[in-house]
Amino acid sequence: MDAMGQAELVRSGEASPLELVDEAIGRIEQVNPQLNAVIHERFEAAREEARGELPDGPFRGVPMLLKDLHAFQAGEPIHEGMAFLKGLGWRADHDSEVTRRYRAAGFVFVGRTNTPELGILPTTEPAAYGATRNPWDTERSPGGSSGGSAAAVASGMVCASHASDGGGSIRIPAAHCGLVGLKPSRARVTSAPDFGDIMGGLTTELAVTRSVRDAAAMLDAIHGPAPGDPYAVPPPARPFLDEVGADANALRIGLLTSAPGGQIETHPECAAAARDAARLLEGLGHRVEDSAPEGLDDPDYIPQFLVRWTSGVLWNLQHWGAATGREITPADVEPLTWALAEAGRAHTGAALLGAVEHAQRVARRAARWWAEGHDLLLTPTTAEPPPRLGEMAAQPDNPLAPIVRATPFAVFTAGFNTTGQPAVSLPLGRTSDGLPLGVQLVAAFGREDLLLRVAAQLEQAAPWADRVPPVFAG
Repeated sequence: MDAMGQAELVRSGEASPLELVDEAIGRIEQVNPQLNAVIHERFEAAREEARGELPDGPFRGVPMLLKDLHAFQAGEPIHEGMAFLKGLGWRADHDSEVTRRYRAAGFVFVGRTNTPELGILPTTEPAAYGATRNPWDTERSPGGSSGGSAAAVASGMVCASHASDGGGSIRIPAAHCGLVGLKPSRARVTSAPDFGDIMGGLTTELAVTRSVRDAAAMLDAIHGPAPGDPYAVPPPARPFLDEVGADANALRIGLLTSAPGGQIETHPECAAAARDAARLLEGLGHRVEDSAPEGLDDPDYIPQFLVRWTSGVLWNLQHWGAATGREITPADVEPLTWALAEAGRAHTGAALLGAVEHAQRVARRAARWWAEGHDLLLTPTTAEPPPRLGEMAAQPDNPLAPIVRATPFAVFTAGFNTTGQPAVSLPLGRTSDGLPLGVQLVAAFGREDLLLRVAAQLEQAAPWADRVPPVFAG
C-alpha cells in the first residue's frame, strides 16, 4: 500500500496505528541488514507514540522515516553522514518545521535513513555508516543523497520517507529505485527555523513515495512559508491532491535527451526511456516536440554552480563547528568534503554574489521557454543507469574524482535547483536487465499542480505499483 492507503486503514478501523508501526518495524528488521538503509532506529518511541493520542491529520498512524539530513527531531541523532557528529553522539535539541509538519499530519517516525556526508554525492556510501544498497541489485547504488530513504521505500520497509534535494537528491534515488520523486519549487517548503535559503536556494525537501497521490498529499501537509522566511512561492489555487485525476488538457511538451553542456553522453537506455514516455504522452493527447530552454548549455554554468556549492560545503563545516564548539579538521571529514570546503575558502564574497547573479540570469533565460508557450519539459532523470557501489570512491591522489564521476547522474537534474523550478522523476523506464530508470518532467516555477496532473495521467496509463525489487519485505 501507499501512505494514503495505510491511512485509510486507520480511518476505517481496519488497522490501528500500533499495528502499522509494528508491521513497519518488522519489515525494517527483515530487510535492512541486507540494505543498510535505516541507520537510527526509534522503534520503542514510535510504538509508544502509536499507542497514544496522535494528531488527527491525513496520515494519522502511518509510519515513515526521516532522512538524516536537515530534518532535525528533538532528542534524536542528527549526523548528516559525518563521522565527526557520529563520534560526538550528536542529537538535535529541537524540531525542524518540516519535522513538526509531518508529525502534525499524523505520521509516526520509526527511524532515520542513511545519507552521504553532508548530502554531497548522488550515491549513499558515507564512511561513517557504510554503503546503502539498491534493493533492485545490491551491488549497485540506490542513488543519493536520499539513497537510504529510497532503498527503504522501494524495499517495502515503509511506504514513504522524507527526502531532500540540492542537485537531484530526491529525483536521482527515485530513478534508481523505481519510485516517485517530486522536487518542489524553491521556497515551497520552508527550511525554518534554522535556515533561510540553503546554498542560495538550491535545496528543498519533500519525500520519495510509491504513488503520485502520496507526493501530492505530502506536499499539501508541509508546504507554505514560516514566519520570517526570506521569500515565498505563490500559494496553490487548490490542494495539490485535487490535481491527481484532474484533466490536464492537451499540453505542449518539450523533449530533451542530450545531456546539457554536451560533455556527457546519455546512455541509450536512459534516452529511450524518455522517448517512450514521449510516445505515451502523445497517446494521452499531448503534443511533444524536440525543444528545450536556453541557458541549460551555458558554459559558465558548472563553474558558477561550483562557486555556490563549494561555498555551501565550507559553510556547512563552519555551521557544525559552531554548533558543537569543535574545530573541524581534515581528519574529521572525508577527503572530498575537505577538498570542496577548501575550494569554497578560495572564493571571495564578490565571487559568491556573482555566482548567485549568474544563476538568476540562467533562470530568467530558461523561464522564457515556458513563458513563450511550453507547458512541460521531458528528460531522462539521469544520463546513466544505477552505478555499481564504489564507483564514486575517493582516490588518494585526486579527492575531487567522485564529483567528476557523479556528473552523469546530476546533469539533467541540477539545473532545476538553480532555476528553482519543480520537477518530478517517475519510474517509467527499465534497463534490459530490469533496473529502474526514471523520466523527469519539469514545470514552470510554482506549477507543481501541472506536474501532478500529468504525472497522475502517466501513472494510470503505465502503472508501476506492482513492480517490486528482489529485496522486498513481506
